[in-house]
Amino acid sequence: MQNIKSKLADVSTTIFTIMSKMANEYDAINLSQGFPNFETDKKLIDLVTLAMRKGYNQYAPMPGLLSLREIIAQKANDLYGSNYDPETDVTVTSGATQAIFTIISAFIQPGDEVIIFKPAYDSYEPSIELFNGTIVPIQLSAPNFTVDWKEVAGKITNKTKMMIINTPHNPTGTILSKEDMLQLDILLKNTNIILLSDEVYEHIIFDGKEHQSVAKYPGLAKRSFITASFGKTFHTTGWKMGYCIAPKDLMTEFRKVHQFNVFCSNHPIQSALAEYLKIPEHYESLPHFYQGKRDLFLSLIKGSRFSFTPATGTYFQLLDYSKITDEEDVAFAEKLTKEHKIASIPVSVFNLNQLDDKVLRFCFAKTDDTLKRAAEILCRI
Repeated sequence: MQNIKSKLADVSTTIFTIMSKMANEYDAINLSQGFPNFETDKKLIDLVTLAMRKGYNQYAPMPGLLSLREIIAQKANDLYGSNYDPETDVTVTSGATQAIFTIISAFIQPGDEVIIFKPAYDSYEPSIELFNGTIVPIQLSAPNFTVDWKEVAGKITNKTKMMIINTPHNPTGTILSKEDMLQLDILLKNTNIILLSDEVYEHIIFDGKEHQSVAKYPGLAKRSFITASFGKTFHTTGWKMGYCIAPKDLMTEFRKVHQFNVFCSNHPIQSALAEYLKIPEHYESLPHFYQGKRDLFLSLIKGSRFSFTPATGTYFQLLDYSKITDEEDVAFAEKLTKEHKIASIPVSVFNLNQLDDKVLRFCFAKTDDTLKRAAEILCRI
């Protein structure tokens, strides 16, 4: 075919695919793409197998199994003091990215403005562009990546339709505080702005801190979608299973699109998760588990020339390499992969105008042996 006009003309292969491919080509330790290199709980795998054998192999209900939606709503309500109804307020999705895309496609019309905070997860902007929305980026500054809410207030116009937040935050490993959420609540009061809260790392948070879900704040919750990921929580990123929570009026519009987007998500995995989630320890133990990996990784590289502020959430750690070289982060990440056999993600690709803060993102959701081998390399650089 000739004269094809791309709707995403400026979009190329994602940095995650590029760096993982390079890691394979150069036999490098892959701390770039955010997936664990250890197995999930055998109990969960056995539950999926059992569900298949019991015949849960045809279409699930469009919004998801009610038994799973009930326990999702119960978990959120118990953790955050919310009052979500499993019948009307919860939808099971094929991963959080599908939920994010569906939210944007259900509400963004040509000319609508969407405020995002950069560095931002790379699915947000293309989804907005596909529906001719206008991206309003706000750049967060290294090393703390805190939000200036006065700057945010200055970006809100009568065309602002949506704001997207992400806490714990990928790629920086930071979190929004209670004070942040209170400021956001004040800012959005008396507006019609929809808030999309990407909370896929909600259970991976460290140092005794609490996850500040929008579900904890009634003024925010009534205007918000929350997206979550079973893949991130239970070390099963390849299953592409997540969910979305929102008040009935918002979720009604979401489901109108969802039913024609994927219709429903994996049936036997939903059945297994409905049973697995009955034991809260499976997600309550994650902060201790991943903090142990963060602390191990950072203790092993404390003698290196990299500098860092310990991540407060997610399973990503930013390392500042400015004491090592003035090279641009993309070039340095490629050099590390090719010459030193360790792959990371350059953060500039997520920034406004590719701002280069001389930091790379490393994933520590790896076996202890992998982290030790990676640290040995980093300490030699």
